[in-house]
Amino acid sequence: MDPNTPAALGLRETKKRETRQLISDRATRLFIERGFERTTIAEIADAARVAKKTVTNYFPHKEDLALDHQDEFVAALAGTVAAREPGETPLTALRGAFLAAVEAQDPVAGFAGPAFTRMIADSPTLTACLRGLHDRREDALAAVLAESTATPPDDITPRTAAALLGGVHRVLFTRIQELTLAGHTNPEIAEVLAREAPRAFDLLTPALADYGRS
Repeated sequence: MDPNTPAALGLRETKKRETRQLISDRATRLFIERGFERTTIAEIADAARVAKKTVTNYFPHKEDLALDHQDEFVAALAGTVAAREPGETPLTALRGAFLAAVEAQDPVAGFAGPAFTRMIADSPTLTACLRGLHDRREDALAAVLAESTATPPDDITPRTAAALLGGVHRVLFTRIQELTLAGHTNPEIAEVLAREAPRAFDLLTPALADYGRS
């Protein structure tokens, strides 16, 4: 087979995705069993039966192995706002998207299960990394709000709105983690969040009810 044909290129991409997923799965298992800080890249490479260099090629930072949906997490709020319906406000769009994620028990919303959630909570490195991801998600949201409202770059309004909207999501994400660590199942947590999340978003209504209406 010609290595440059679409079929050959597609096969290589499939193999790369499979290798990346294998490394991620083996790393997560080791992190849960031994703790993030105590697990080495060499041990992950051995578990995945690849070279250490292969691990770092796919995952330049050790944190990337544990939190391998970072891009999806960071882009989630901005993507929801960018794709909102005509006449819909960012607050309404984000509220609806979060409640849908709760109903689906989406891992990106925080429904990661007790073992994974405990792994993050027990690791100062991963806890700090997660805070950074929340910050990046808020920055991405602010950029989309500024663009969609044709706001000058030096206007503080979209950054303030992003801080409010991002803050509610941060609180609700933490709430899911707390309930998970307290021993509640995902269906139980979803039931609690279905009641609590609307109350949290309602607190933003006086400030953001009409902001950014498309």
